[in-house]
Amino acid sequence: MTVSVRLDEETEAILKKTARVLHTNKGQVIRRSLKEYCSRVLQEKKDFPYKLIEDLLDREGSGRGDLSAKGEEILREVFRRKS
Repeated sequence: MTVSVRLDEETEAILKKTARVLHTNKGQVIRRSLKEYCSRVLQEKKDFPYKLIEDLLDREGSGRGDLSAKGEEILREVFRRKS
């Protein structure tokens, strides 16, 4: 697949220097950079639902005996208070 992109002067200079240091071409640097960046973004998005509730999960125990029966109700209430 061919893609055309306009680069500002600073980005172009960084790209050229990186290609020179790695002894490769600009296309290879762009492909590797995009692959790494996209993989990182997708991983972050995959973890995003956990990030929303991680502060709730770090607790050792709630001290409540009704979590199994009212877990969803309790969680909804916590989310309402946070927003």
